[in-house]
Amino acid sequence: MNVDIAIFKIGGHIFGNREYLNSTISQLTSLYERNILKKIIIIAGGGSSANLVRKLDKKFDLSNTISHLMAIYTMDLNGIEISNYFPKLIKTDNLNEIITASKIFTVFLPFAYLSESDELPHSWDVTSDSIALFLAYKLKMENCFLLKNVDGIILKNNKVVKNLTTKDFIRMNESGELANLNLDDEKKYSRPIDPYLIKLIDKYKIPCIILNGSSSSLRILKYFKISEDQKKIYTKIKFS
Repeated sequence: MNVDIAIFKIGGHIFGNREYLNSTISQLTSLYERNILKKIIIIAGGGSSANLVRKLDKKFDLSNTISHLMAIYTMDLNGIEISNYFPKLIKTDNLNEIITASKIFTVFLPFAYLSESDELPHSWDVTSDSIALFLAYKLKMENCFLLKNVDGIILKNNKVVKNLTTKDFIRMNESGELANLNLDDEKKYSRPIDPYLIKLIDKYKIPCIILNGSSSSLRILKYFKISEDQKKIYTKIKFS
């Protein structure tokens, strides 16, 4: 797997806040310009636009495939919005362009690719978290990064769990050890990952790392630049 490339999914609470988004893109730009990462691929979550699709699905009883594709299209729209905020960020819907480039910093628009090459279930259990990991697998990446407005997987005592396996997560979830984050009233699941992601981590053998993009403490940069693990704040979910 490639260790000098990474995919970052930017959650709706990050790109919905200009201050958070500025901090996130600034940190990723620093990683790219300092050649810490030669390829950075950003994908946007569906955010409030995907929640609107949920409401339409509930009201009009759309087919699973239609609602799935509509939700993915909102990721394109949000990705275009991010690239409009930051004109230096190129955008592409061509995965081969990313694969063949020796160096690239881009916003990937997944609708065109996934409408033809989607191997994921068409279900609300599959959100942009799972799509990010699926793309990391297709790009032969070592990790998948989810940038959220929380520090990671949090216990009821507010402690962040740095490292856990998928089995650990399932056990903690079922035993009620995890904090109820209530990240989004439209979501029934906020742990803060989508339900299918755990299955994909085991299937693809690719760990998923949650970082807080809303903090002013530059946690994305610190994850890559600081060698002392105790100074980093994150959650890494590994395959069992």
